Amino acid sequence: MTREELLDSLRRRRLDPAVLAAVAEVPREAFLPAGLRERAWDDKALPIAAGQTISQPSLVAHMVELLELRPTDWVLDVGTGSGYHAAMLARLAAHVFSIERHAELSAAAARALAATGAANVTLRVGDGTLGWPEEAPFDAVSVAAAGEAGVPGALLDQLADGGRLLAPVRAGDDERLILMRRNGRRISATEHGAVRFVPLVVGR
Repeated sequence: MTREELLDSLRRRRLDPAVLAAVAEVPREAFLPAGLRERAWDDKALPIAAGQTISQPSLVAHMVELLELRPTDWVLDVGTGSGYHAAMLARLAAHVFSIERHAELSAAAARALAATGAANVTLRVGDGTLGWPEEAPFDAVSVAAAGEAGVPGALLDQLADGGRLLAPVRAGDDERLILMRRNGRRISATEHGAVRFVPLVVGR
């Protein structure tokens, strides 16, 4: 698949124009190992280092759209991986703080983000389930790994009033994308389809 073919497919899904523009502008090939760059615009998850994957672009676009990002938003990205998701978020938000437990992935993501001009992303190596308390509260939180025990409490604690948190949540063999919203002390949740992500791991 080419970039234009992917964009045509996303247009038919009535993707938000701002998110569609981000897909067009972020060069996915820059976030892939050299041997896979010719497949960058295939709408498939592809392997990267440390046994992880880069999610399929249509899923990333769907997740970014669900977060309803604004140009002033402060975003927490849990699970940097290749850095592609952070780059997409960074096109639509003021700043992205991205955490990755694998140092080699974080280093590769830093190079790719710098090469593609994503200057409003700050990276950290560590346990993403703890969030980034010194930069909280966040207007949006994006989690790119599936937790067995729901969403970590620390991430919900760091969500601003009016904030949105999107995460895959696993229950047995079932895995669902859950969007949570904070309204004061109240947290509401909606489901947005079946997904499949790598497990959310506690600890560095």
